[in-house]
Amino acid sequence: MSNRSSRHVYAVIMAGGIGKKLWPLSRRKMPKQFVDLLDDGTMVAKTVRRISGLVREENIFIITSELGRSLLSSSLGSFRQENIIVEPSSRNTAPCIALATAHIKKRDPDAVTIVLPSDHLVLDDRTFINILEAGIEIAAEKKGLVTIGIKPDRPETAYGYIQADGQLPLPLAFSDGCEFLLFRVKAFAEKPDASTAVEFLESNDFYWNSGVFIWHIEAISREFERSMPDLYKDLLAIYDSLGSENEQKVIEDVYSWIHPRSIDYGIMEKAETVFVLTGEFGWTDLGCWDEVLKVAGSRSTFSGELPDNRLVQIDCKNVFVKNSPGKVVCTIGLEDVIIVETENALLVCSKGNSHRVGEVVDTLRREGLEEYL
Repeated sequence: MSNRSSRHVYAVIMAGGIGKKLWPLSRRKMPKQFVDLLDDGTMVAKTVRRISGLVREENIFIITSELGRSLLSSSLGSFRQENIIVEPSSRNTAPCIALATAHIKKRDPDAVTIVLPSDHLVLDDRTFINILEAGIEIAAEKKGLVTIGIKPDRPETAYGYIQADGQLPLPLAFSDGCEFLLFRVKAFAEKPDASTAVEFLESNDFYWNSGVFIWHIEAISREFERSMPDLYKDLLAIYDSLGSENEQKVIEDVYSWIHPRSIDYGIMEKAETVFVLTGEFGWTDLGCWDEVLKVAGSRSTFSGELPDNRLVQIDCKNVFVKNSPGKVVCTIGLEDVIIVETENALLVCSKGNSHRVGEVVDTLRREGLEEYL
């Protein structure tokens, strides 16, 4: 990528979610993206580090809540404060992206923007960056929207899907020996039931929706104007207010009336020109403890090798333990079990059932046990 083109490449990292299925480690006051799940750094810090190999430091933005802004100081102490965008309240991904779009368009009307979640795991950074580089070229050339699809290896019901239609040639610089493919998008599909997920897998033209997008700033602005005209008007109002004394008031006013809407439903499903780049780069959204278990396996290095965080396992297989410092956890004769222990909560869950942790959180809320959330 040329120096000139890299000046116009931006990244927006969305860091406003909660991740209740990773309770009790992920809490309202310490959401998933600010937690060190695998003892190798917080998810948001790893996302920033990964994208910094492609995007200049001054062009990386994080959009989060007021709580998230304070938590970022411990996760990313040196991150530029002026590049932290705060949402007054959570309104799903379409308003989040519209707010970030206003900020970036104010700075650079020729920007190509990468939008990505802060809490997803990527094991193969090199392939991921290569795919993003191809997406940047496509977005700049085609003036369309680009998304990243993951080739499914199982009939997963927890992910949305993208249906590909008609393979296209990659940009010339990526045409030889590439590990990814380019298609037009035929349709987006919501999270399916089990039988539909099997059909998607067998069709060989459906891919998991990674939630990673790339577009020229004018292309996404055009799609907001066409598909979400009310939100587009709000975007323009915010754009006009940025840098003025009314900026905060305008943003708070807008967020007081806009309705939650996902970018998939609000824009991507209705957009005129959408491409999907598909590849494999060790991706997972780490949406529940089963996903963490798949990555971590039964490696005791996540707890057992630290002097203040001890783990003893006897005759155990495929057991994941995440315990708080200063405590010893001993397991005997267990198989396919997830144990997560914090200062005031303990989760013991069989493998394959961690998707139900959200039910626990809902029950605690109904019972008035807010201090554990």
